[in-house]
Amino acid sequence: MKSTGPGRPGGPALPPGTHRDPGPADSAPASARRDPRAHASPGLADPGPGPARASQDPGAHAGPRLADPGLVEPGPATAQPPASDLDPAAPVPDVDAGATPIPDMGSAESPVPDLDPATLPARSRGVIALLEENCTVCMLCARECPDWCIYIESHKETAPAADGGRPRVRNALDRFAIDFSLCMYCGICVEACPYDALFWSPEFGYPETGIGALTHEQDRLREWMWTVPPPPAHDARAPLPREAQAAGPGASPVERPG
Repeated sequence: MKSTGPGRPGGPALPPGTHRDPGPADSAPASARRDPRAHASPGLADPGPGPARASQDPGAHAGPRLADPGLVEPGPATAQPPASDLDPAAPVPDVDAGATPIPDMGSAESPVPDLDPATLPARSRGVIALLEENCTVCMLCARECPDWCIYIESHKETAPAADGGRPRVRNALDRFAIDFSLCMYCGICVEACPYDALFWSPEFGYPETGIGALTHEQDRLREWMWTVPPPPAHDARAPLPREAQAAGPGASPVERPG
């Protein structure tokens, strides 16, 4: 390797005619520069030769030695429990004294609360019902479902048009099922349906012994429609629907309910 400086390989080159002042490392003896112990920390003493070096003792860096289990140091006597605690005939203190008793749900004094679905609010989320006549297989409910628990199958069929027009192709519903073992009852499918084919029913009692039976097929979802409560009455002070407003003043008058 080419030396670019006096005594320092790889260092910066000095101008001709100049000399570098020797530093402490250069003025030290060669033996000290070659001895790696010369650069050790001053706080560490040389252990010196001999078999009694601390670095060779396996227990030198260990923690404090544990006391011999056979030796028991004298100390204060261990506190003994009262004699009444050791006496099997002693009365056991009542730890539940003053606590509120837990009512028995099956006793006559505390009857089971009324959980009749007819008394629940109209928008209670019990089970989802299907009105299959309104379903157009648009797949919005299945796409928006965060749990992917709605299964829809359909096929295309051609319907003849009236007055000799061009026949129309429509989707026919073959299967509509909801897996209530995966459903988290968020109601997104009911809100996303643009044709009012899904409704909430307050019925909540449909336990099964097998997880597969919690997948309600199309016929069972239709049965839940008979338990859907009627919608609440319209507010008489509410504005007219957008369709009636778009019809203009020349359209037939829209009668308000009530």
